[in-house]
Amino acid sequence: MSDPLQLFTEWFEAAQAAGLELPEAMTLATAAADGRPSARTVLLKGVDERGFAFFTNYESRKGNELADNPRAALVFHWAQEPRRQVLVGGQVERLPAKESDEYWATRPAGSRLAAWASRQSSAVADRATLERAYTEAEAAHGQDPPRPSSWGGYLLVPETVEFWESRPNRLHERIRYSRVENGWKEELLAP
Repeated sequence: MSDPLQLFTEWFEAAQAAGLELPEAMTLATAAADGRPSARTVLLKGVDERGFAFFTNYESRKGNELADNPRAALVFHWAQEPRRQVLVGGQVERLPAKESDEYWATRPAGSRLAAWASRQSSAVADRATLERAYTEAEAAHGQDPPRPSSWGGYLLVPETVEFWESRPNRLHERIRYSRVENGWKEELLAP
């Protein structure tokens, strides 16, 4: 197959059809301006010909790291049979406000209020402080809060996509796609 995003979609749909728990969970690795790496699990919220979309607080640790160093890597790991993994690396850009607004509108009211209440990645004095901030957000915005300017989507535009599938005797199948001027270069990698 010459299109890694199409192959990813096939693998992702197979993981969903197999009933895997949270097939959309992906590890997002970023790095600060000084190169110090960090990683966390986020949820894939869309994939299309442009790349991989996810949403978060722009002022979180990951948001700050992406502002300073707009490159990232994703890891999808599906441990059930067939055991598969997909690694993605590339540039990250903010999604247009319209797309962030559209996704925001699909979130449950409680999740939207939590985004108002939480200064993600900031230290909090105690749980009561966080719960008070939630109550204040609910009083200010009701059950239909608008999207805060500090929250929205990102798109990872892939430069490389590697597919790994478990095989007997650790002779795993590894195929790497690298973006080239007019498409993708495909290589089979030694396991």
